[in-house]
Amino acid sequence: MMLSIVVLALITAQRIGELFLAEHNTRRLRAQGALETGANHYIFIVLLHGAWLLGLWVLAWDRPIALSLLAVFVLLQAARVWVIATLGPRWTTRIITLPGAPLVTKGPYRFVSHPNYVVVALEIAILPLAFGLIGYAIVFTLLNAAMMWVRIRSEAAALSAATATRNLT
Repeated sequence: MMLSIVVLALITAQRIGELFLAEHNTRRLRAQGALETGANHYIFIVLLHGAWLLGLWVLAWDRPIALSLLAVFVLLQAARVWVIATLGPRWTTRIITLPGAPLVTKGPYRFVSHPNYVVVALEIAILPLAFGLIGYAIVFTLLNAAMMWVRIRSEAAALSAATATRNLT
C-alpha cells in the first residue's frame, strides 16, 4: 500500500511540475510571437488527464503494484524526460508553433513524429495495469486515443502551416 501512495504522489508532483514548466514555456513562446492551435480542445485533454490521475488515487492507493510494470512505467518517465529535454523551451502541453522556427528533428523525433504522445499513451495504459486495473486501463486508453485523434490532426495542421510560413521566408 505504501508503495502505491508513493508512486501516485510522485506522478502527481511530476504532472503539477510539468504544468508549471509548460505554462512558463508557453508564456515565453507567445512573447516571441508563437501561435496556439487547438485551444478549444485543450481543456478536454486537461480533464482527461486529471480524471485519469484522480481515478488512480481513488482506485489504486491501497492496491499492490506489479514491480515489472512499474519498471516499464519508470522507463517511460525516462522517455518523457528525453522528449522534454529535446524540445527544451519549446516544450508545452499546448500546441504552440513559433513562426520561422525549424521543426525539431533530433532526439526521439528522429524516430517518431509524436514521441510525447506515444509515451503518454503507454503511461495511460501501463500504470493502471501495474495496479491490476485492466478495465480502467482500457477505458482511459480508448478515451486518450479519441483525444489524440483530434490533437494530432490539429498539431499536423499547425506544423504544416508553420512549415509553409518558413518556406515563404
